[in-house]
Amino acid sequence: MRNTALLDFCAYLENTPLGLAIQDNFWVVPTMQTLHILAISALLVSILMIDLRALDLHGKSDSISTIVSRYINIIWFALPILFISGSLLIVGEPARSLANPAFQLKMMMLLMAIVITLGIQKLGSRNIGLEQANGKVKLLAILSLLLWFGIVASGRWIAYT
Repeated sequence: MRNTALLDFCAYLENTPLGLAIQDNFWVVPTMQTLHILAISALLVSILMIDLRALDLHGKSDSISTIVSRYINIIWFALPILFISGSLLIVGEPARSLANPAFQLKMMMLLMAIVITLGIQKLGSRNIGLEQANGKVKLLAILSLLLWFGIVASGRWIAYT
C-alpha cells in the first residue's frame, strides 16, 4: 500500500507543469546537476576544514571558533542551493529518487549531518566552546565527515539502484 501511494505521488509529481517543463527542456537537468555538484563541493570543503580543525589535523594556528565563523556561511549558502537544485531534479524524475533506497538513506543522513553541523556551529559561536568540549567535538567531527561523505556516496548510488 505504501509503495503504491508513493508511486502514485511520483506519477502526479512528474505530470505537474513544473515536472513536464523540466522533462521537456534538455538543459534543465544538466544545469541543476552542475549547480548541485558545485554547491556540494563548496559545502564539503567547508565541512572538511571545520572538521579537520576540530580533529587538530589542520589550521592549528587559528581557534576552532575562528575556523567555524570563516566557513559556516558557505555551508548555509550552499544548503539552499542544494535543496532547490535537488528538488528540481526530483520533480523531473520523482520515481528515480523518492522510491530509491539510496535516496532515502541520503535524506536520513542529511538530516543527521545538518543537526551535527548546527551543534558544531552552536559550540563554535561560543568563543571557547569548541576548545573546552574537545572530546565531544572530535566525535562530532568524525560523525560529520562520515555522514557528509556517506551523503555523497548515496547520491551517486541513486543512479545505480
